[in-house]
Amino acid sequence: MESALSADNHAALNSILDVERLPRRSLAKAGSAFDVCLMQPHDKLFTPGPVEVSEKTWAAFSRPMIGHRGDDFKHLYRAIHPGLQKLFGTKQPVFLSTSSAWGVMEASIRNLVDRGVLNCMCGAFSDKWFDVAKRCGKNAEPLQVDWGKHIDHKAVDRHLATGKFDTVSLIHSETSTGVMNPLDEICSVLGKYPDVTLIVDTVSSFSGVKIDMDALGIDVMLTGAQKALALPPGFSLFSASDKAFARAGKISNRGFYFDFLEFKKQQAEWMTPSTPSIAHIHALQSKLDEIFEEGFDERFDRHARTNALVHDWVRRTGFDFFAEEGFRSKTLTCVKNNRGTDVLKLARELRGKHHLVIDPGYGKIKGKTFRLSNMGDETEETISHLLECLDDVL
Repeated sequence: MESALSADNHAALNSILDVERLPRRSLAKAGSAFDVCLMQPHDKLFTPGPVEVSEKTWAAFSRPMIGHRGDDFKHLYRAIHPGLQKLFGTKQPVFLSTSSAWGVMEASIRNLVDRGVLNCMCGAFSDKWFDVAKRCGKNAEPLQVDWGKHIDHKAVDRHLATGKFDTVSLIHSETSTGVMNPLDEICSVLGKYPDVTLIVDTVSSFSGVKIDMDALGIDVMLTGAQKALALPPGFSLFSASDKAFARAGKISNRGFYFDFLEFKKQQAEWMTPSTPSIAHIHALQSKLDEIFEEGFDERFDRHARTNALVHDWVRRTGFDFFAEEGFRSKTLTCVKNNRGTDVLKLARELRGKHHLVIDPGYGKIKGKTFRLSNMGDETEETISHLLECLDDVL
C-alpha cells in the first residue's frame, strides 16, 4: 500500500518535473526511482572532510535564491561579516571564494611569492604546496619532514635566515596524517622576519580550535567549508593582512579569479569578484548562528572532548597514533594500523552493517592507517556510537 509520505513525495516530484510533457512511462520510472532513493538508509560521514551536514544546514542551503549583484546579497554579506571576523580573530576583511580551499592556496602563491617560498611539508596536502608553487613558476624549496612528524620552528628559523624566501606556506592541521603543527612557535619565528609573509591553511582546524589571525601575525589565513564548519564542499573563506595586500600589489601576474586586490575592491562594496555560491553563504549564515549560540569556548571544548574519546578508544583497542605525541589534531585522528587489520574490510563492514563511513587512509598510507573525524557537529554521544560500532566490526 502506498503511504501518505510516498504520495507527498510524488507530489513534490510532480512540482519539479513538467509532468504534462513527460511520457507516462517515464514519469512512473522517475517516481519509482524517487521512492527507492528515499528508502535507502543514510550512510553517515565520519570522514575528515566532507563531514556530515545537518538537516538544519541543508534547509538553509535550500533557501530561495537571490541575485548576487543587488541589495539582497549586499545585506547578506554585510550580516555575516562581523561573525566571520570574530571567528578568524581579525579586523581585516574576510572573503568568500566559490572554490575549494585549494583555489585560495594556489591564489596565495600567485599573489604573494616574489623572491621565493619555503613550503613546510609534513603530509599529502602540505607536500602539494611545493608542486603548486613550482607549477605557478615560483622559486620554491621544501622544508620536508617525515609524514607523522611536525614542522620544527627552529628549522623554519634556519631556512629563513638564509634570506632566500619572502613567503612561507604552512598547514596548521595536516589532514592526511593527523598532525597539528605548533602554530604559536612558528608564528613567533616569523616575527623576526618582517619582510616574509606567512600563509596558513587552517582547513581542518578552523572553528575547531582557537586561532587568532591578527595576534599571531598571519598574513593569509584560509579554510574550506566542508571540514569543521560542516557545510557542503565547494566553498572557502580567507582573510589577508595589509602586508599581504602590499605584496600582491607588486606582483604582476596574479590572474583575475583569485586576485586578492580584486577581492578587496569588491568586498568594500559587499560584493564578490565573480558569481558566488549563494546557497553556501545562506548555509554559512545559519552555521554562524549555531556557533555563536554554542559559544567559542564551548565549541572548542566539545571538539577536545570528542577527540579525547577517540584517543581513548585507540589506546584501549591496541592501535597506535600515526601523528607524534604532543602534535595531534583536535578535529581528527589518524590511527596507525599496527594491528595489521584489513582496513578496507573494516570500513566496508562498518558501512554495510552500521551505515557509518570512515576513511581508510590517504595517499601512500592508505590501509596503513585510517582516519576518524570528530569535527563539525559531532557530540560525545555520536562519537561514542561510532566507537561502539567500530568495536562491533573489529
